[in-house]
Amino acid sequence: MQLAMLGLGKMGANMTRRLVNGGHEVIACDIDPDVATALAAEHEAITAAATLDAMLAALPAPRVIWLMAPHQVVDDTLDKLLAAGLQAGDILIDGGNSNYKQSQQRARRLRQQAIHWLDCGTSGGVWGLQNGYSLMIGGDGEAVAHITPVLQTLAPSPDSGWGHVGPSGAGHYVKMIHNGIEYGMMQAFAEGFELMQNKPGMDLDTAAIARIWQQGSVVRSWLLDLIADALARDAGLSQLSDYVEDSGEGRWTVIDAVEQGIPAPVLSLALQMRFRSRQPDSYAGKVLNAMRAGFGGHPIRPADAGEGEDA
Repeated sequence: MQLAMLGLGKMGANMTRRLVNGGHEVIACDIDPDVATALAAEHEAITAAATLDAMLAALPAPRVIWLMAPHQVVDDTLDKLLAAGLQAGDILIDGGNSNYKQSQQRARRLRQQAIHWLDCGTSGGVWGLQNGYSLMIGGDGEAVAHITPVLQTLAPSPDSGWGHVGPSGAGHYVKMIHNGIEYGMMQAFAEGFELMQNKPGMDLDTAAIARIWQQGSVVRSWLLDLIADALARDAGLSQLSDYVEDSGEGRWTVIDAVEQGIPAPVLSLALQMRFRSRQPDSYAGKVLNAMRAGFGGHPIRPADAGEGEDA
């Protein structure tokens, strides 16, 4: 197929590379035209487009445009595409981490003009180029059928790792839940390795333990592989901070659990622990200490006490 990739960050660029390696032709477009030009120099099947007008003009009808952009700019990008001349029958795929409710709204908006909007949850990160991407697609079945060759190329194999999961919004909803689960799994690994790292009298080799668990263990996984690789490079993880961001989908998963009235304590606490990681000096901890001192006379470490000191 011939399609456009709009947004050439790490994910968009690698998806473009996987597509052309699979025999497709890609019109590459980015907010920075130099990025598209550099990518086009890598393969004869990639053509750089400096503007949205040029990108649309280079595509055959119905035009297929895969959007890989931060969710905050999707609506602005959609407005610009409409102004540039999207036509009935064109297919837009949002492969980023947009909120599923916004995907539903965008689909309704474009349906009035007979333009197809597909939301595609995309997992695989920087390893997707080599291993393929897990793709969860929501939207009109006719449009999904049209882009099936693209999905088969991006996925780990033509018949696995991708699927049409439901109507508009379903792709991003499923990806949102996927990321919420991911938060919980990551937090469980982090807590377990911290317990082993700090166990007195055992001097546990966490790098070696991670390697053991990689073979035959119930908890073996890609996340464990990433831990093992990091510990092999630096068992103390001395070059890393403990500040952990969240991309938004973990929050949306917890909000959805509240809206449905469904308990999700593991996912909720994993998100809260990310918030806690960003507090170098927790006010809540000070309030706890004030209460402990008040009712029990417990000693409190002063704010300027050094690491490991008891006050």
